[in-house]
Order: sequence, then structure tokens, then C-alpha cells
Amino acid sequence: MTTSTASFKNRHFPFVTPSPPPPTPLLAPSSAMHNMTDEELFRWASTAPRLDGTPYHRVPKVAFMFLVKGDLPLRPLWEKFFEGHEGLYSIYVHANPSHAGSPPRGSVFHGRTIPSQRTAWGGVSLVEAERRLLANALLDLGNERFALLSESCIPVYNFPTVYAVLTGAGGASFVESIATPARYRPLFAARNNVSVEQWRKGSQWFEADRALAAAAVADGTYFPTFRKNCAGERFCIVDEHYMPTLASVLGWGRRNANRTLTLADWDRERRTGPHPHTHRAEEVTEELIGRIRSGGARGNCTFNDGASGVCFLFARKFAPDTLEPLLRLAPKAMGFG
Repeated sequence: MTTSTASFKNRHFPFVTPSPPPPTPLLAPSSAMHNMTDEELFRWASTAPRLDGTPYHRVPKVAFMFLVKGDLPLRPLWEKFFEGHEGLYSIYVHANPSHAGSPPRGSVFHGRTIPSQRTAWGGVSLVEAERRLLANALLDLGNERFALLSESCIPVYNFPTVYAVLTGAGGASFVESIATPARYRPLFAARNNVSVEQWRKGSQWFEADRALAAAAVADGTYFPTFRKNCAGERFCIVDEHYMPTLASVLGWGRRNANRTLTLADWDRERRTGPHPHTHRAEEVTEELIGRIRSGGARGNCTFNDGASGVCFLFARKFAPDTLEPLLRLAPKAMGFG
């Protein structure tokens, strides 16, 4: 397999023999559905091994976790992205439980919707959904990296490059964690000794290693305070604070690259209220993909972390009408399809 950027050499992934039965209930590969309650799910996930590199001989996988409202309008693009790389990834979809649609049989997304609950923008339910996705993904001991995505996200590199960056990150997680007093409340100090100096804000869209994913799922200390803080509030925006603050109070330090690998366009003249700019079909060009790869508005890539000089692997928000131009552009601009 080859990558779409000169900074990555060809990588070969050897066949491995099946692992012996692990002590936790692996979800069947063909379906992500199960009968566990949230309480049972989190208990099982909390007992799963936390560290990368479990004793079972297998190639590490990347868990792609899609937090969506309903349909996946860009699904055909992602299907092209995943094509030919079976065994190196897992897919989990958290959708509104009222959504009755289903990807067709044969799609890599078929049967990958987990038992879900309703979510509301800005509320604690979004973080509950994130933790639910992480818990389901942790039950598969092959998953060592965990990427949170939305229905408006696209990959800007091909699968081998994305895989090489995430699995070769040297254990670093990619959680944007910016020190700020914004939305901090004394409740966090009173209940958990979380000072305003430890309080963080950042992008909701993270890429984590297994240890941080497990810490978030097992967290019975800080998350209950976030839930109490947001009780009865519609615009708590807890999804911008929970993972960044958790990484801070747990002392992740150098184990966190302190940035996201998912780019959004927050240009004040292009954004819509509290949301980033939504790209439309007429904007999808090879130049746009190139700008995203080069750091977006930054115009350069100066990061010195586990991503080996790659600025961003994913980007959002892309409207449904971008699907056709993206499919036409993908072979040349992204290296797949």
C-alpha cells in the first residue's frame, strides 16, 4: 500500500493469526448492536485492558466513531476511503434512536449503529454519546486508536496515511486543550478540586489512544460534575470542555499533542453564529484540499508531535451536496477512490 504524501513510505501489514478469546465480550464484527444497558456497557468497557499493545497477537485497529443525527450523506466517500483495508479499522455510529434508516447490506456501515440515546446541541448528552461510542469501541481489544467524527467530516488523505499517522503517533493523543476561564464554575473546585488553572476548552473532535479512551469511560469523578453543572441548561457546551479538561486534570501532559487532527473553518466572516463555516459543492476544489492539508488559515504546518508533520487528517463541515465533487476529486486530491 502506498500513501498520498511523500513523507510516508510504503507500509505492509502482515497477516496475523486469530487472537485467543479475551476476558471481555467482544462485539460481533457484523453488528455493533447488543442488549447491554449503559451501566452494563460502561462496567464491561471499564474492565477492558487500557494500554495499547495487549498480549494478544494482532494488528492494531483504528476505531472510527461517527456521532451523527441520522443519515450519513457522505457515506459513499467514506466507503471508498475504507475500501481494501479490512481488519485495520472498526466503525461505530451513534445516531438519534428515532432514525429508522440503515446503510445497505454490503456497506461497511451496515450494522455498525450502536444502541444510542437522543442528543442536543450544547448539552451534556453529546458527551454521554461520545463516552458511549468509546465504551463500545473499547470492547474490541484490537482497537488502539479512537477518532471521533461527524456526518459532515471528510478524510483529506487516503487510509494508509491516516492509519500510519494514528498508529505511529508514539502514544500521543490529539485533544485540543486550551487554558481559559470561559464557562468555568466554582462547582468544579468544590466537588473535584478542578481549579480555573486546570480548566480547558477545545475542539469536540478528538483522536485518542486506548489509555485516554479508557480513562474517559471509567471516569466516575469528573463527568458527574459536568452532568450536574449542565442540569437543566441547554447551552452548556460541555462537549468543548470535558475531554480537554479531563486530559488536563489527569496530567496527560506530553502524552497529548494539544491539538485536533480535524480542521474546521472558524473564519469570523464565514462562520454561522456558534458554528464553523459549512462548505458547499462549489467550494470543493483541489486547492481547498491542499489548503486544509497545509494547515487551513494558518498557511503552514509547524507542529512537532506524533503526527510526523501532518497538519490535519480530517475536515468539516461539508454539506451533503459536496458528495459528488468530492468523489470526483478524491483520486487526485486525497489519493483514494
